[in-house]
Amino acid sequence: MRLSLTVLLVTLALCCYEASAIVCPHLASDNAGFLWEPDEAYRKQIEMYQAPAEAVEAKLQVKQCVNDFSKEKRLLLTKALTKVLVKCGYEDLERLLPLNIL
Repeated sequence: MRLSLTVLLVTLALCCYEASAIVCPHLASDNAGFLWEPDEAYRKQIEMYQAPAEAVEAKLQVKQCVNDFSKEKRLLLTKALTKVLVKCGYEDLERLLPLNIL
């Protein structure tokens, strides 16, 4: 399965689970950072979760693959994720995605 589809499906599952349709702002921010933040800024963002160093490094290795995506593909992923967030009731898109991509 392609990485972009996997990211989209996991986000959909986490954001819109029937028991709680409230989107966690940290999850939304993490997804945007994963696609757009420089590696060091993203590292600082995910270190606040106090995950084991191995998990942080593993996520940054996957981010290296995403960094190789063209800007157009990352824009398509961002637009799809934005639609999921809106469908799940997330309203603070301007703060989350200050890029002119909405």
